[in-house]
Amino acid sequence: MKKIKSPADLKKIKDEVREKMDGKETIRIKVHMGTSGLASGAREIYDFLRLELEKRNIQASVISTGDLGYSYAEPTLEVKRPGEEPVVFGNVDKLKADEIIENYIKNGEFVDGILPSNYQTIQ
Repeated sequence: MKKIKSPADLKKIKDEVREKMDGKETIRIKVHMGTSGLASGAREIYDFLRLELEKRNIQASVISTGDLGYSYAEPTLEVKRPGEEPVVFGNVDKLKADEIIENYIKNGEFVDGILPSNYQTIQ
């Protein structure tokens, strides 16, 4: 493995990785599992999503992350479809997660429960 000695070295590695991944972007789902998320059932939603996406043969990565700041709307999911901005869903139970899979992930149709963005993605 090469040693990174400058910001230019890091940028070169970043560009190489992006080139390898070009066109291979998949759906990315973040389940927010901070303290309030876990207390509200985020672990069950995380397990449900992984199982259901595999059953339905949908290529997506499901990852757990910390709190997003929507404690009043936990459990929350952030769904990023290829080429689109991420969408955050709140108060997600198994029924809502199923609806998100069927309507938004598979077909791109918005469903109730979208929370307003309180942050910007850093490129």
